Amino acid sequence: MKLLLAAAALAFASLAFGQAEEVARPNPAIEGRLKALAEELRCLVCQNQTIADSNAPLALDLRNQIRGQIAAGRSDDEIRAYMVDRYGDFVLYRPPFKGSTAILWIGPFALLALAIWIAATIARRRKRAVAAPLAGAPARDEVAALLDAESRDGRS
Repeated sequence: MKLLLAAAALAFASLAFGQAEEVARPNPAIEGRLKALAEELRCLVCQNQTIADSNAPLALDLRNQIRGQIAAGRSDDEIRAYMVDRYGDFVLYRPPFKGSTAILWIGPFALLALAIWIAATIARRRKRAVAAPLAGAPARDEVAALLDAESRDGRS
């Protein structure tokens, strides 16, 4: 009896992971548009992958949403606008340049400039630290003359 229940549970569980009809029999036109759009949208779970590349459940849901919107006759711009309205500009892999996304565009260059400035400052300080003792030190000839004078004074 337990074996029969386990087999039935396994059979029903496998149905839970079945694919939608449109995925089982993909329409090449819809899948082509889906691929192009999915390459432009960031996976909100992974954040470093597009929803086309991600295996996260949310990415699968977003791909299915896009499929449904394409089948409903929406344009690519309408689908992008829907995703931005729902998830914000962060969902776009190439967000538009505006006040709220300026840090995304300028930030990496600002950090690079800051790193170069810090490295140059450290290099200048090290160069001064090495050169400073040498600049204030007496010349070799002066040291030799002082030692000679001391040795002559010590002999007399």
